[in-house]
Amino acid sequence: MNGLALVARREIATRIRTRAFLVSLLVTAVLVGAAAFAPKLMGGPDSYTLGTVNAQRLPLEAAAPESEFAWKAFPDEAAARKALLGGDVDAVLVGDAKVLTDGEIDQELGVLLQSTNREVKLGASGVRIAPLQIESVGADTRYQAARTGIAVVLVLVLFMLLIGQATMVGMGVVEEKGSRIVEILLTSIRPWQLLGGKILGLGVLGLVNLVTILVVGVAAAVGSGVATDFPPGMPGIVAGVVVWFVLGYAFFATLAAALASLVSRQEEVGNVMSPLTMLIMVTYGVAFYATAEPTGTLATVMSMIPPFSSMVMPVRTAAAEVPLWQIGLALALMAAAVVAVLALGARVYERAVLRTGARVRLGDVLRTK
Repeated sequence: MNGLALVARREIATRIRTRAFLVSLLVTAVLVGAAAFAPKLMGGPDSYTLGTVNAQRLPLEAAAPESEFAWKAFPDEAAARKALLGGDVDAVLVGDAKVLTDGEIDQELGVLLQSTNREVKLGASGVRIAPLQIESVGADTRYQAARTGIAVVLVLVLFMLLIGQATMVGMGVVEEKGSRIVEILLTSIRPWQLLGGKILGLGVLGLVNLVTILVVGVAAAVGSGVATDFPPGMPGIVAGVVVWFVLGYAFFATLAAALASLVSRQEEVGNVMSPLTMLIMVTYGVAFYATAEPTGTLATVMSMIPPFSSMVMPVRTAAAEVPLWQIGLALALMAAAVVAVLALGARVYERAVLRTGARVRLGDVLRTK
């Protein structure tokens, strides 16, 4: 383990001080922070479409002049419920005591309705007024938009980090092989130590990127007020993203190192790693589909099949409630897949990394005894 740790420290110390890494980290942090403040800076005034059933319009414009309000009158409560479920209105004032909504009412709109209704009735009677009764005609969809947005951001972040770190591992392997440095290194350490140390060291750098994105993103969301729309259980979602990144990175980076060890020139890396790149792209495509249909059959099944689960499952847990048994099964299967790929990757790397010259065929390496 000392040899593995030595290689890992070498990879971290060599790359973390480079200008490219520091600039990339800084730019990423700035972009993430700007994205969290973008809705607040670029968004226009709040606008609401409200309905009435046997009720007078409340003077909401006077209470919130910076917001926009549109009103629709409905003949009865059944028509109002249909409009709510169809998304035509945000809320409907029924009579003098009830408000209909589809899911939990927008927090700002709810405060405006309650305060304005109380002021109007107090001015008319001067007696204590009971608050408006809020009744939902549909499921609680308060956090659905936020969940979908978080899922989209997560799938993009995971895709960029996984494909970027896997490519970095592959390029590092070819760089050492092409310059013949690997021959010197393997006189002091074993192949599995060199491979494991490289994967571990670059994985730590990937975690630094991921943690920076998560910390800056959450902090900026709190500062901009966007965090008020976050669903319950955000700490669990964040922790899950880190776990799934580690598993996904270990899987893809090991394959990248094994495939890259088959060639000796940087120009050949793209070709030899094309199957892995396509696999990551397909995984990303399935995960992006899951942002819109997190409970669909395709998303549910693929979230438990390695390596797709490394992106699909964290997206599902962000976009919807996922049974714990599904998460546990997906983790177990992905961990088993990582162990299998590590064993296969180490075997290919050990047999191919010292063979320079023409590209080595994968089949020949696997058949070698």
